[in-house]
Amino acid sequence: MMNASDIEPLFTRSDGSYLCARWGRPIVPVVFGVEDDTVALLKGAFEVVCLMAGHQMDEMDAELGVNVMMLFCRDWDELTGVPDLDRLVPELGDVVTRLIKADANQYRIFRFDEAGAIKACFIFLRMDAALEQVPAEALALGQAVQAIVLWSDVAFKTTNPLAMADGKTVLRPDIAEVIRAVYDPVMPAVAQDASHALRLAARIEVPQ
Repeated sequence: MMNASDIEPLFTRSDGSYLCARWGRPIVPVVFGVEDDTVALLKGAFEVVCLMAGHQMDEMDAELGVNVMMLFCRDWDELTGVPDLDRLVPELGDVVTRLIKADANQYRIFRFDEAGAIKACFIFLRMDAALEQVPAEALALGQAVQAIVLWSDVAFKTTNPLAMADGKTVLRPDIAEVIRAVYDPVMPAVAQDASHALRLAARIEVPQ
C-alpha cells in the first residue's frame, strides 16, 4: 500500500515543485503512424485505464475534436512535416531539436484548461530499437497510464508503472491505487502543494 512518502515523488518535478493534474473532460484519442490493429490496441488501453480511474472517453471533444494525439515516427524530423501540427504545438521546432539532441524515443506535451485540469495531450513516439523491443500491449498500456495523470517528469525514470502477472502486462496495483485516488470526486483536479500526497494516501488507506 502506497503512503504519502511513496506518493509525493510521483508528482515532485525535477525542479522540486509539486504538481498533480487530472483530466477535466472526457478523453478522445486519435493515433497516427501505425496499422489499424495497433490503433485499436492503443485506444483499448485508454479505455481500460479510464475505466479503472472512473473517468470517461468520448467520440468528440466539443472544443478540440480530439484531445489525445499519438504520433509514431521513425525519425523526429518527420514531425515537422505533419500538416498543421505546428499550429497545435507552436513550440514544435524547438521540441524536435531537443528530442534529436537527447536521442529520445518518446515525449508528451500536456495542455491545460483555465482551472489547471488537463485538456489535451500530444504523445510523440520514435520507434527506435529500444521501443521496437517493447510488446505492443505494454507500449499501449504504458502510454495510457502516463497520459491519464500529469506525473512528475522523473516519476518513471528508474521504475516502471507496469508489471507482469501470469505472463501478461498489467498496471502495477500501487500505481492503479494512486490513479483512482487522484480521480476521486472529492479530490481537486489540480494540486500544487505536497500536502496533496497526504490526501491521496488517505484515500488509498480508507477506500471510498
